Amino acid sequence: LLFYAPPALGAYTAAREAPKAVAEQRYFDPLPATSPIPLTLTQFTSRVQQDHKRDIGGRSVRMTGFVTPDKGADGWYLTRIIFTCCAADAQSVKVRIHGAAALPANTWVTVTGTWHPGGTLGTSSAPAALDARTVKKVAKPVNAYTDALPLF
Repeated sequence: LLFYAPPALGAYTAAREAPKAVAEQRYFDPLPATSPIPLTLTQFTSRVQQDHKRDIGGRSVRMTGFVTPDKGADGWYLTRIIFTCCAADAQSVKVRIHGAAALPANTWVTVTGTWHPGGTLGTSSAPAALDARTVKKVAKPVNAYTDALPLF
């Protein structure tokens, strides 16, 4: 009898699946006056694609995830894999990063930047993309597989 432990979910898994669709949201609380604004990848994507007030435009945000190379292109994604129940239902949330060199796949980073213009902000045509100002290597958060701000 031979047992094989599968590799941890990470960039390999995320690169092979489409990003998780965000749930429809009609109302958004005002953004805090702090800068940069700490957001989850889902919160950022929802704001970019569904907030008709377009409050995220021009605001500096800070998000944490791991590096996933963009296969076939010269860019990368900031990624979180989210479990609802177990590994079988894992889904990836990805934000495309512009203006910063990628670190090795699966490296945990915190990225600070502003929304990368494209499409119409506040609609589904707006890409979940960020113009990076800083990329800082960080430890893997304790809550790595949740859709929450990181706990270190």
